[in-house]
Amino acid sequence: MSTHMMIELVGYFGSALVLVSFLMASVVKLRIINMAGGVICTIYSLVIHAYPTAIMNTCLVLINFYYLMRLRKTERAYDVIEGKPEESMLHYFVNRYAADIQKYFPDFDTISKTMQGCNAAYIVCHDTAPAGILLGNRRPDGELDVILDYSTPAYRDCSVGTCLYSRLKEQGIRKLTFAGTPGLHESYLQTMGFTKEEGTYVKELDQDKK
Repeated sequence: MSTHMMIELVGYFGSALVLVSFLMASVVKLRIINMAGGVICTIYSLVIHAYPTAIMNTCLVLINFYYLMRLRKTERAYDVIEGKPEESMLHYFVNRYAADIQKYFPDFDTISKTMQGCNAAYIVCHDTAPAGILLGNRRPDGELDVILDYSTPAYRDCSVGTCLYSRLKEQGIRKLTFAGTPGLHESYLQTMGFTKEEGTYVKELDQDKK
């Protein structure tokens, strides 16, 4: 493969990343992927001496970086509402996002009997819009067996979980466990500090900083 062809492929790859970024539901992922594509396109433009295009892509990279920093510094205000698994709002939420939930929780059955097997349910809202849901079984010893801990695509930056776990801790829940098949949810569990112990993911809330 010639050097010219390799340079062209780099340009195509950068452009593809920019296009793919607009398919992301998460604003954070959109800006990260768009910024990566912008960096590659900037390098490509400099190599082929397309300086106006290089300047434009550099500006896009800086704009994405600026807004990513703003997102990191801005703390979203969430409301955590404790409910009951049989409530119609929870059923609507689960049915509304059933296909996406199945990707992250392959073992989760969205039919009513699964939700009726829970005794704890929480909805996390941002500006009155549902952003996440947690279903599980709370034990008298302060442990909560998580069945579903799901955030909608627009709020999939761990901020929902951080807020929710702090509220659970305030309610006397000291430990979270997840024994299901994690699917795509595994990376979230690792980010949030869960450790795998004999096939079960465990997080000690009483070890988190106040």
